[in-house]
Amino acid sequence: MLTLGSNIKYLKGIGEKRAETLGRLGVSTVEDILRYYPRSYLDRTAVRNIGSLLPDENVCVSGQVITAPQTVRISGGRTRTKLRIADDTGVMDIIFFNQKYAAGNLKLYESYVFYGKVTGDLIRREMINPQYAPGAKAGEFLGIVPVYPLSAGVSQKLVSGAVKQALSACADLVEETLPEEVRKKFDLPQVGLALRQIHFPENFDAAQNARRRMAFEELFVLTMGLVLIKNRRDKKGGRRLRAVEMAPFMKALPYELTGAQHRCLADAIGDMTSGRLMNRLIQGDVGSGKTAVAAACAYFIGKNGGQCAYMAPTEILAEQHYVNLSPLLEKLGIKCALLTGGMKAAARREAERLAESGEAALIIGTHALISQKVSFNDLALVITDEQHRFGVGQRAALAEKGQDPHILVMSATPIPRTLALIMYGDLDVSILDELPPGRQAVKTYAVDESFRDRINRFIDKVINKGRQVFIVCPAVEEAEIEGLKSAQEHAAELQQNIFPHLRVGLVHGRMKSAEKEAAMGAFAAGELDILVATTVIEVGVDVPNATLMVVENADRFGLSQLHQLRGRVGRGEHESYCVLFKGAGDENAMARLKALERTNDGFAIAEEDLKQRGPGDFFGSRQHGLPQLTAADLTMDVRLLSQAQEAAEDFIKGGENQPGYAALKRRVDALFSTNSSFN
Repeated sequence: MLTLGSNIKYLKGIGEKRAETLGRLGVSTVEDILRYYPRSYLDRTAVRNIGSLLPDENVCVSGQVITAPQTVRISGGRTRTKLRIADDTGVMDIIFFNQKYAAGNLKLYESYVFYGKVTGDLIRREMINPQYAPGAKAGEFLGIVPVYPLSAGVSQKLVSGAVKQALSACADLVEETLPEEVRKKFDLPQVGLALRQIHFPENFDAAQNARRRMAFEELFVLTMGLVLIKNRRDKKGGRRLRAVEMAPFMKALPYELTGAQHRCLADAIGDMTSGRLMNRLIQGDVGSGKTAVAAACAYFIGKNGGQCAYMAPTEILAEQHYVNLSPLLEKLGIKCALLTGGMKAAARREAERLAESGEAALIIGTHALISQKVSFNDLALVITDEQHRFGVGQRAALAEKGQDPHILVMSATPIPRTLALIMYGDLDVSILDELPPGRQAVKTYAVDESFRDRINRFIDKVINKGRQVFIVCPAVEEAEIEGLKSAQEHAAELQQNIFPHLRVGLVHGRMKSAEKEAAMGAFAAGELDILVATTVIEVGVDVPNATLMVVENADRFGLSQLHQLRGRVGRGEHESYCVLFKGAGDENAMARLKALERTNDGFAIAEEDLKQRGPGDFFGSRQHGLPQLTAADLTMDVRLLSQAQEAAEDFIKGGENQPGYAALKRRVDALFSTNSSFN
């Protein structure tokens, strides 16, 4: 007897091998297949006359085969099978590529129903590789047909058949997790009905209502989990630190903090003096001054007699923080230490001694900070820079080196509001929405290959003024992806044929850590004029003298990633530029890139990026720990998210004894069980 927890191999037609293939899609149990929702639907609800069809329509058409299928071989060893159908209003050619079996299945003078895209013109209509069924089985063929996400070895027929079996056996066993009053308030169907209608809807309104219900459930459960976690953290007592006179720190700064920096610092100090544990995100655009806020927090901790660990994602960034912050803080009595994996043994042992003894109040480093050898005397604050680049386990490991230290995470990746509501629902968020005085907007130009010679002359001009240039390529080697500029070959071409009089360097992710650090260090020291790189430099080297960023095949990057790359320039007093080369192919790409010409506002760019790419690809990584959503769409469901948050918060206020709480809590626990950052 099938249950929700039964392995899908027990469904008819699946078996061991197909179960393994479905497992790669995250489908292992009967309940998994029930919650494997269609990504779209085919509208096969009505049959059209051939004479009424227009090019580019996706339609169903019925016709009689009036010419016998003819199969011929074409270039590349492929086959083409062609036949003609007719009804009372016209004729249409049906063409199959590499589907010789169609010749045997489609019989002369028999009637069939076809579904596909109309091509050709109004005189000679065509349909290429359509789906079809004999006219006698039109009733089974017509209707609203689910279209599921697939991978190699998995067909629509396989998934659809498995879903039908699962619905028949187990749809009524799925526990209802939405409280009745919530369903009534927002007019949401019961879970069993919603599952049936989301897979095999009776009409498109029913499909939309079912998707809305399942999306609401996902957002409701996710929000409830985040609220419960935040409530638990808020109740957990934290080290209450005393207020500190911050005037000496402010006077030591070579510049005035912006209003946004003052607000973020006040938020952090308010947390640390409240008696509760701080879990705060400081989110700010490139160049908004997060490091200065971090330095102020480190000063605050040092004056309280505690220690601060500041973890950066790269060695060169950690070294930059150390070089910039230690002179400032040490003259205020806050000793600093640097600890990275690339340090010589003696220097590393000394840094470890300074951390363990408590002599150093600020220890700046990379993931080397979480090494078993490293211990702290009194770790009171953990700061992680570019926090989404660290695995959740790394952040937790650093926090465990203290007795419930306060946590401050920072990100220069602007997050759209809708995504931030989910991603950081368990954190308090402070926004740096002002740029410090003197920080210049980077002039950005999206161009095509016709501008190549002009841009090369501009590169020469920039370097002749004593400035430096970044050039970013999407690939490391030529053979990696056909048609894309590769860092290795492009660097060689620039050095040998285009700029033989200049100093060209290379850095990419396949180089050894020491080689990467050396290349970026040479560029920072002014020993290179041009640094050709992959996106390894997206977060890292800070070179105020670099005033031009050129991105090859820019259409292959997300807008937010391009904005991050652009942020590598414009960090000094000199006017700075970013040139985005569109690759061959997608004609819509130029319009997309033009968004970066119009604005330097990272949050506006992030909203546009989320619309274009969706939340799944926003970071290019799952390390941030966000539970994956399957029904909800954060680019479209803003209102639904707001309703779900409101409903979840109201429900939690009702306490654990209300009806439905236990079932809902089980769903919350299941959702968050594989996301250790939320536990």
